[in-house]
Amino acid sequence: MANIVTELRELSNGELATRRRDLKEESLNLRVQRELGQLENPAQIRKNRREVAVIETLLSERRLQVVSESAE
Repeated sequence: MANIVTELRELSNGELATRRRDLKEESLNLRVQRELGQLENPAQIRKNRREVAVIETLLSERRLQVVSESAE
């Protein structure tokens, strides 16, 4: 998981937002596959959900950093 976080920290806000959108779309497709009984790797749903959470945390941290820097 640490590798993913390091990799994600190097991306810009726009790239993170795009990756988050792609992961959410993929998660939707995986849930549909699960319901249809076609999902080969159920752990992928959890992995995507966690990566989305990391991305949202990074974006939130960056927003807070911008706000605190502008307040100084």
